Amino acid sequence: MIMNLICAYLKFFGAQHLVIVSELFRFSPFTLLIVAISIGAQEAIEEIEVVGREVNLVGSALSASEGRVSFREINQRPILRPGDVLENVPGLVATQHSGSGKANQFFLRGFNLDHGTDFSTIVDGMPVNMRSHGHGQGYTDLNFLIPEMVEEITYRKGSYYSDVGDFSGAGSAKIKTGGDFVDNSVNFGVGEFGYGRVLVTRNTSSLGGNLVFGLEHQIYQGPWDSVSEDVSKTNLHLKQTWQRESGDYALSLMAYDNTWNSADQIPDRAVQSGLISKFGSIDPTVGGSSSRYSLSLSRESELRGGKLSVSAYVIDYEMNLFGNFSYFTSPQGDQVKQIDDRRIFGGNFVWLHEGILAGRHTENSFGGDLRIDDIPEVGVVSTRNRNLQDVLRLDKVREGSVGIYWQNATSWTEKFKTILGLRYDRFSFDVLALAAKDPSTLQQNSGINRDGIATASLSFIYTASEMQEFYLSIGNGFHSNDARGTVISRDPLTGESAQTADTLVPTGGSEVGWRIYLTDRLNATLAIWQLSIDSELIFVGDSGSTEDTGVGSERHGFELTSYFQLNDTIGLDFEYAYTDSRFTELVDDSRDIPGALDQVISAGINFQPSDRFFAHLRVRHFSDFPLGGGIRADGSTMTNLRVGYELSDSLQLSLDLLNIFDSDDHDVEYFYESQLLGEPEAVADNHYHVFEPRAARLYLQYQF
Repeated sequence: MIMNLICAYLKFFGAQHLVIVSELFRFSPFTLLIVAISIGAQEAIEEIEVVGREVNLVGSALSASEGRVSFREINQRPILRPGDVLENVPGLVATQHSGSGKANQFFLRGFNLDHGTDFSTIVDGMPVNMRSHGHGQGYTDLNFLIPEMVEEITYRKGSYYSDVGDFSGAGSAKIKTGGDFVDNSVNFGVGEFGYGRVLVTRNTSSLGGNLVFGLEHQIYQGPWDSVSEDVSKTNLHLKQTWQRESGDYALSLMAYDNTWNSADQIPDRAVQSGLISKFGSIDPTVGGSSSRYSLSLSRESELRGGKLSVSAYVIDYEMNLFGNFSYFTSPQGDQVKQIDDRRIFGGNFVWLHEGILAGRHTENSFGGDLRIDDIPEVGVVSTRNRNLQDVLRLDKVREGSVGIYWQNATSWTEKFKTILGLRYDRFSFDVLALAAKDPSTLQQNSGINRDGIATASLSFIYTASEMQEFYLSIGNGFHSNDARGTVISRDPLTGESAQTADTLVPTGGSEVGWRIYLTDRLNATLAIWQLSIDSELIFVGDSGSTEDTGVGSERHGFELTSYFQLNDTIGLDFEYAYTDSRFTELVDDSRDIPGALDQVISAGINFQPSDRFFAHLRVRHFSDFPLGGGIRADGSTMTNLRVGYELSDSLQLSLDLLNIFDSDDHDVEYFYESQLLGEPEAVADNHYHVFEPRAARLYLQYQF
């Protein structure tokens, strides 16, 4: 009876009135929803669907560090930002130190990946990492993703995969969107701190095939003292597929546009002195805008006894990012505008052929990829209150690469097989300096550079049974450096001599792993790994960018993941990653790598007593870690909850309770010099971005 009344109320008035009613009667929306759901869960008698990481990768995975995540698992997890979907990769941490439109800060296997330098991310065959970007090499902005339209994430950690090229040092993730799981629905979301969201999805027959459609608009003000984020984000996603005798075709169009203001990282001394609160800002005028439009076409077909996959894409991207990391080391202030305007053209192919050689089953993959970044303008200018003050550096860049690879899997016995991979990539960098603070540097900082890199990988796989497999893997990966750094000879600000960066930086890694799969109730992996890199990048706070230390690094660690379906109602998962990271030589009198997380723990409990109700509690923790200069940052713990209930066949209600314990731990933290107004000189200090406070977001979905 109570559930019927609530359903009728929501249908008539809308979800936002639940928040108003709860305030009138001094109940939290969370309490009211739990009461309603608890009653409904007792009344509902439905067939229960077990949800978990059910795919058995024994016999198909290349390492213990490879895994797949389904759309059901992705949609169970409460998320604050679209980039958080990558936290489905065990051991990966996605944080944010700026506004809701900026790319996340990522951490994995002892790497402060900045915004993605050593982790390759692919969406429907299109690269997300940006080369020679205005803010950071490998910049990975996932704000164009609609999480409800992600069908699957396939992740691989380590550098043992020949089909992954640039930015492959620590690992990669391939994200597939669209699919039959997309509903015809309208989803309304409201929440604290001015959060609002509308999402329309549709899955229908069209043009002799099938069309999946998604349209999202989101607004958000944020919890900050002196900054209203004023997020206005719009996403459009269209994916048309056809099945023909000649093959399967997919045509995808994605469009993203966003504007926002930022509450950026703040110095600890400003909070301790009472100048600002932990939710305050030193420069309240930073923020930005960004857009991304893409068109891609793919085809899968049979060719000469094998399977051929071909895709091509074009991406139009633009970003204008205002930031201020050191505040007032210059009299006019240190605010800058980072600019990036580019078109990306590319494609890839892979031909997979199975056969018998000398009585042994073999599988050969031949593949290649092409990418051209045409960047009419990339650089940084000095601004104040978002008004132009001076040009620091602007360049025109054209960067291209072509990669080819061969991978062979041979089954020597029923239980033992090897996987050998060879890859070669060739890069071209063409830089034309357009403007600089010191104009005399323009000619010296223009030029053309070309380089290539060969990588290899080898895995030994022993399949003890259908439920258990062992792995030994070794291989190379690499990341490219910013094209401007590969041709620079003089500092564009001072005119002083500058050292060029390595064009392509190789990584080398190895891993021993074990995988066990006991039906869909229990599966686990254990990986013991090692990784070395020739040249380490570190974050530079005063410019908000990264620089090459010229020193290599060594990392080793182990990871444990386990997923256990206790019964038809309760599922548990636990992920633990430990890393020991060190420079190969002293850097600033220390071998500690700034931002290298030592320990990461992620755990979840999924409670699903019926088809109509579920609750997912998720905890993520990382331990204290080095910042540089002998300083360490405290660890942090975030706990989120998502509960959902199907009110009827067409109406669903869910609630995200983010940061449920209202932790004021730090999302991200750095140590560098900055200068406040009134300070005679720059001061070395901890700078951090605090967790957003506890917030409830209520969603009402209508299926039609």
